[in-house]
Amino acid sequence: MGSEHSHSHSHSHSASGCGCCLSLGRRDFMTTVGLSALALQSGAMSLASTLMANETSPSVKPRVRAVFVRPKTDRYWMGWPGASYDIAGRQAEYTKLLTEAAASKGVDLQITQEPIADAAAMNALLEECKTSPPDGILLTVMCLNTGWTETDRFVVERPAQIPTIVFSPMGTSFTGHLGATRNKPKTLVGATQDSTWLAEAVHLFKTIADMKASRLLIVDGEKTEDKVLDVIGTTLHYIPLTRWEEELRAVETSDEVKQLAAEFTKTAQDIREPNAQDILNSAKNYFVAKRLLAKENCDGISLNCLGLMGSRRIQCPPCMAWMQLNDEGSVGCCECDWNAAISLRLCALLTGRPGYMQDPCPNTINNTLMGAHCSSPRRLRGFDKDPEPLILRNHSESALGVSPQVLWPVGEPVTVMKFDQPQKLLVGTAKVLGNIDTPPAGGCRTSVELAMDNIADSRDCKGFHQLFVLGKFDRLFKNYCQLAGIEVVPV
Repeated sequence: MGSEHSHSHSHSHSASGCGCCLSLGRRDFMTTVGLSALALQSGAMSLASTLMANETSPSVKPRVRAVFVRPKTDRYWMGWPGASYDIAGRQAEYTKLLTEAAASKGVDLQITQEPIADAAAMNALLEECKTSPPDGILLTVMCLNTGWTETDRFVVERPAQIPTIVFSPMGTSFTGHLGATRNKPKTLVGATQDSTWLAEAVHLFKTIADMKASRLLIVDGEKTEDKVLDVIGTTLHYIPLTRWEEELRAVETSDEVKQLAAEFTKTAQDIREPNAQDILNSAKNYFVAKRLLAKENCDGISLNCLGLMGSRRIQCPPCMAWMQLNDEGSVGCCECDWNAAISLRLCALLTGRPGYMQDPCPNTINNTLMGAHCSSPRRLRGFDKDPEPLILRNHSESALGVSPQVLWPVGEPVTVMKFDQPQKLLVGTAKVLGNIDTPPAGGCRTSVELAMDNIADSRDCKGFHQLFVLGKFDRLFKNYCQLAGIEVVPV
């Protein structure tokens, strides 16, 4: 086996948690202006090109209804949540948390303060959902002894396409109360003492809407056409492969290209095979991607890069461009793998971190999973966090151009995930054991070895081109899938 880099960090930011805790405004800003934001943040350069304008689809603002299910009373007597439970105070708290989360995420939140206390009130809500369906609905159950009959009925009778969250704060449910809503399609039960979880609830609604509004550019073949994916609603926008070559020929060695190449050079801890012209060519690929994204009004891109390289139609693979795009919160995806592309999009929207698409290589001696590919993001802890160490290498399969070797932090948790068609998501967890150098090992430049959780034989890991995501996000992905109507399969 190849040698390993033992790489550690002193970051204070936790590797776990959910992306909804990040500042969405900053993440959206970085996604919208791309490299310009990174440049201003680092102080290394200032890019004011029109290439950076209008490069992503307009942000959607989903409409979410929120209601409270409880008796019309000022105070409870006997029974949970108890006489000491401040009904008005708790409802005000939940309202404040939901309102703040909606404002930060860009959600049109419509809250009804008058409680749903009987069948007539629930009937009115059901009728409203049929005549004017919202993009999501959140029912907060505030009493143990009343409200569950009507809540359960709503889950059964509401229009099936409406994602529904039932929030049951501590003191409002026992195990038996939660049975009827368990595993119902597009229904997520949030039973917890932590009222701040409501921010995640709003974030999940927003992610579902953003996935539906997303457009991903697939550069391959000869046709221009759109395909809308079932379940998640993402649009795959296909354009001919020749468009990449045309745009590449049009890109000059401008000051912006030189500045990005200089940034790649300056921030790398080592440069092994590539020369200065290789690095310039790698920077040009980024601007080709940006131009195509802007012209086609798309949020991310996947290219038949191996086809172009294999036929020697391009001199440099887009590996560094993909690294840059994924670090900005966009999507740069290899080999026209649209399942990986929608996985990268979900990862960015849901966790606030980029994913690393890789080729899985089981190590049967260590019973570990090695993942290798020609491109990896660097901002593994978040789009506005410090990047991981970078070595500039050439593309191992062709010995041409530039590919990033990113050193992953040893000992930290990882989530492994990928869509297996839009209706199914593979999810698992692991820990980083080390980084593998090429040579002496074969394979691609970024190569990471994981100790998988709950897998007896690493050859049993499902899928190909799964994403490695730094941090433990399996519960967040599962909650999203439950609400979006997507099956979860252990990796």
